[in-house]
Amino acid sequence: MISKRILTAAAAVALMAGAAQAQTAASEAPAPAAQAPVVAKGDLIDTVQAAGQFTTFLKAVSAVNLTSVLKTNQNLTLFAPTDAAFAALPAGTLNNLLLPENGPMLQKVLTYHLINAKVDSSKIKGAKGDVKSVEGSPLMLDGSGATPMVDGATIIQADVMATNGVLHVVDKVLLPKDVPGLQAAVSASDSGATTNVSTSEQMTAMVQSTTATDAAPAPSAMAAPAAGVDASAVMAVSSKSPDEQATLKAGDANVVSNPPVADTPENRAKYGKPMSNAGKRTAAKGN
Repeated sequence: MISKRILTAAAAVALMAGAAQAQTAASEAPAPAAQAPVVAKGDLIDTVQAAGQFTTFLKAVSAVNLTSVLKTNQNLTLFAPTDAAFAALPAGTLNNLLLPENGPMLQKVLTYHLINAKVDSSKIKGAKGDVKSVEGSPLMLDGSGATPMVDGATIIQADVMATNGVLHVVDKVLLPKDVPGLQAAVSASDSGATTNVSTSEQMTAMVQSTTATDAAPAPSAMAAPAAGVDASAVMAVSSKSPDEQATLKAGDANVVSNPPVADTPENRAKYGKPMSNAGKRTAAKGN
């Protein structure tokens, strides 16, 4: 009887020792490597491409022809969801958004991540309020806490200064408030609720019900920021596409151009001596 008790006690001690060793080994296991900080590498598209953690975002942007917008338009603010943020969407949501028939819906989602003004963290810190997105509905910026937030998503890295705007890295995909059906579909799928209509069919129905007035604005006609964002010294984005801008010339409607200034004593007194002799007549010097 005594020997059995000893054996039982020894087995218990061995089991506890094994558990302690396993716990020690687990605590000594290396933590997962953190994503490297995003570094500005040219324009917004070049920057997200170089970072290597926005492949899904780049795929979505390319699917709705927004790549050139993020390369050529100036003074933008981009809230860029990481690959992990897209992966956290309910199963099937991303694939459905990438379907060709759901292109208008995807464009609304992506342009909801844009503000047509440079909004760095200094404008967010200590404040809380709505700012109009390029998609049209407002984004809730919240800098009242220790970490800045946008629509409930955490800005995990702020103020990546690209050549044509500022990029903030966010940990969630932002969903437009003016498409409640999309938010409801994602929430229902995320909570495990069952519906009679698939997520794909729900999105297709929402796209078909979206009228031209509700559609996301054309990339060349970006919306202005709402009140609450200091957009002074921010140049307005042209309402024309880069291709259209290339064909503009002096005299066209909506083109502001400066006419030549005559070289007169009055103008010299006001503007100074001309910097070029172009157009002036000079006497022939002969051979």
